[in-house]
Amino acid sequence: MALQWMILTYLVAAEAVIAVLLTLPSPKLLKDRLVSLISLLLQPALFIVPFAGFQLLDIYWKMEHRLMCTGETCTAAERDRYEKSIYKSQRNVILCISACLLYWCVYRVCKFHKEIQSLEEVEKRYKEQ
Repeated sequence: MALQWMILTYLVAAEAVIAVLLTLPSPKLLKDRLVSLISLLLQPALFIVPFAGFQLLDIYWKMEHRLMCTGETCTAAERDRYEKSIYKSQRNVILCISACLLYWCVYRVCKFHKEIQSLEEVEKRYKEQ
């Protein structure tokens, strides 16, 4: 199980770096090439969304079938273990949601950049006429 969360963590970190690179000001030629490269990578990277969704379903299922540790019958170690698992679940939910949100942000930035390029080309054609 830990391997899945490690993979998702690295994917979220990579998405965050890509989002920062796309939003930083840079020369037009560099920005155009970067956006075209990332646009090519977006379609195969779409697996992030169902992967994160599957992980969310896994967390939900485990949450529903988890033994509750409330009351006087639990020892301190059992209560700590229960609370630690709750915190891990919350962290993993945030990780899954951020993976989907960052993918959507990178997709929208690339799409906006392409729309701006097409509008600049139309404007350039109108000026030439």
